[in-house]
Amino acid sequence: MSAVSSRLPVFPWDKLEPYKRTALAHPDGIVDLSVGTPVDPVPALIQKALVAAADSPGYPTVWGTKELRDALTGWCERRLGAVGMAHENVLPVVGSKELVAWLPTQLGLGPGDQVAHPRLAYPTYEVGARLCGAEPVVYDDPTTDLDPAAVKLLWLNSPSNPTGRVLGKDELTRIVAWAREHGVLVLSDECYLELGWEADPVSVLHPDVCGGSYEGLVAVHSLSKRSNLAGYRAAFVAGDAAVLGELLRIRKHGGMMTAAPVQAATVAALGDDAHVLEQRERYAARRTALRTALEAHGFRIEHSEASLYLWATRDEPCWETVAYLAEKGVLVAPGDFYGEAGDRFVRVAFTATDERVRAAVERLR
Repeated sequence: MSAVSSRLPVFPWDKLEPYKRTALAHPDGIVDLSVGTPVDPVPALIQKALVAAADSPGYPTVWGTKELRDALTGWCERRLGAVGMAHENVLPVVGSKELVAWLPTQLGLGPGDQVAHPRLAYPTYEVGARLCGAEPVVYDDPTTDLDPAAVKLLWLNSPSNPTGRVLGKDELTRIVAWAREHGVLVLSDECYLELGWEADPVSVLHPDVCGGSYEGLVAVHSLSKRSNLAGYRAAFVAGDAAVLGELLRIRKHGGMMTAAPVQAATVAALGDDAHVLEQRERYAARRTALRTALEAHGFRIEHSEASLYLWATRDEPCWETVAYLAEKGVLVAPGDFYGEAGDRFVRVAFTATDERVRAAVERLR
């Protein structure tokens, strides 16, 4: 039996462990700005909904409850500007990373197929391609850099992880038109869409982009960052009913079900905008503090108009920057985790607590 793991790159975060040990040795403790995990409390109304649904002895369904599907379609129409969303246009998933990693396999891709993703990108796009034996390919502009005869799945990511770059409406429209012309399925990772700072991110499901049709388009959304629910594994996909119907049939066989209490919590989370605005205010203050401190310390920030990260450089190899900051007790992610083009950048998350962000700012003075 061949090890599937042999197809995969080394798990990147393992490489950061020596630098984490250095940062942990700081007299005032580590300021971990690497992974970007939420640290603020789960909003009370979401916790209440989870607890109220705790007595759930039966199996949940893969498609979710009617209440959940109503919440998903309603949110897409209210927040994304999508029109005519039906239950067939949405599907809950067990966290967005699971979906990204296993989607090419579930869609039947394999050797001879290409899965395309941005040159600087979340590593799991490549992992998903390698798990099914497909070929991962990178692009700067998919309409000029890719062979549409070979590409079966095109990943977009706006706002971007790691750079925070936002694709404008015209650019999205142009890419969607090209993909449809060539029969390429578009998967748009929009997990940071509600975290625009100097730009207003747009979904591929917006009628100005998709023309009112979801054919060939699937958007990926997560509640991990916008609602502090990373521990709940609450996410969903929305778009082309034919694609989602195929995924639903496959995922039924695989038992890929969102837990019933999490489904109830998701309904509560998507029905309330107030907690999202409160969390945005926290992140905005942390972002301003860290950006100001980094720039005063000689860093240059590129893109970063959205998402939960600052894409920063001192114009040196990224691991030198990681080591430099680790000596100050600050841990960041090296840019080459996200592709060779990031080898002179670091990704700085502003998801730490207010107290830890203040500590980082003091150490950069």
